[in-house]
Order: sequence, then C-alpha cells, then structure tokens
Amino acid sequence: MSNYTLFKTFIEIIFIFLENTSILKYKKFMKHELPKLDYAKNALSPIMSEETLDLHHGKHHQTYITKLNEFIEGTEMKDNTLDEIILKSSKDQKMAGLFNNASQHWNHNLFWKCMKPNGGGAMPPKLEKRIISDFGDVETFKKKFKEAGVTQFGSGWCWLSIHEGKLVVTKTANAANPLIDGMKPILGCDVWEHSYYIDYRNKRPEYLDKFVENLINWEFVESLLD
Repeated sequence: MSNYTLFKTFIEIIFIFLENTSILKYKKFMKHELPKLDYAKNALSPIMSEETLDLHHGKHHQTYITKLNEFIEGTEMKDNTLDEIILKSSKDQKMAGLFNNASQHWNHNLFWKCMKPNGGGAMPPKLEKRIISDFGDVETFKKKFKEAGVTQFGSGWCWLSIHEGKLVVTKTANAANPLIDGMKPILGCDVWEHSYYIDYRNKRPEYLDKFVENLINWEFVESLLD
C-alpha cells in the first residue's frame, strides 16, 4: 500500500470519527424528536394531501421541536417530561416562547395519532357509549366538536377531553391545550391555517367535516379513555 493510500485512509478514518462524535454530541441535547408517522405521507390523501402533511409534519412540527430543544438546553427543564415543561412554563409569561413550542409539540404528537387512512366511520362500542352518555348522541358530539373548531377565532385547536370523569368539547387559542386546565385531551384537531389551507383554502368548516367523517382514528381515541 502506497504512502498516499495510507494517508488517504487515515484522513477518511479521522473524518468518520469526527462525524460520529458530532452526531453523538448533537443527539445528547436532542431530548425531543420528531415522531415517525404511522402511515405514509400520501396515505391520507385526498382528505389531507401529501403536500400538506409533508409541510405540516416535516417543517412546522420539526420547527417547534428544534426551538423547544434550544429553549431547554442547559436548563433544569432538560430533564423534565414534556407534560412537566408545559405545566411549568404555562404559569410564567416570561416562558411563553418555551410554552408555545413545547405545547405545540405535544399537540401535534396527539394530532398525528388521531388520524388514519380511511378513518371516521362508526365508533368502537366503549367510546360510543361514553359519547352518548355525555353528549346525548354521536351526532350532537360531532356538531359540538366541529363548531368548536369553526368558531375558534384565528389559530388554535378544538378538543375532546376528559374532565372530572366526563367527556367535554373545548377550544383553545394558538398553542394552548387542555392539560393546563386539568383536563386529559383524547382527540385534537389543528385549525391553524397551515393545517388545511393548501387543501381547502379558507374553507375551515369543510376541513373539519372531512377530518371528523374521514380521518379520525376512533380506535386510538378510545384507547385513551380512563
């Protein structure tokens, strides 16, 4: 083996070492990471297009995570769970930036799980029974849920949550979620414009109708019941 080949091999080994060391160092501070979707990015089309899902999941959600990790790096929050970060930061206006990014990360984690290809349809028995018990019937619940999303002024979310043992529908502005009000969200729909504008333009009611009737993973929602 020539001296040049030996030198070239040595340099390549050094680069590999430096690259792996950098990756490990970077991962050390990446406590929160973008979750992998349970379905392909074109699997929800045409209800939610591949372009929307690619931008929403790969760009918007990733940005929240990146900023969240930047906020907590080198602080006591780095060892807290996401729920703990949200609850702590929600109580201090000085931590509004941290709260917004942490809460949006949590919100989207739930949002992706609440959808599936060919979703909607009939609810599984346990969930349907609870819905009927707390709302009177399934259609009343759906109407309340869609109305919450349509009437949320500006950016925000609409939710189905458990509060003091009962199912309730609420809405929140911007990044807020029901956790900070002592509730357990089991279904959430993103009504920020980036969630629907490519596919529905300004027709938020149509987006919410399609979400409820064609996307919701009712089995997953049922799995979060107490």
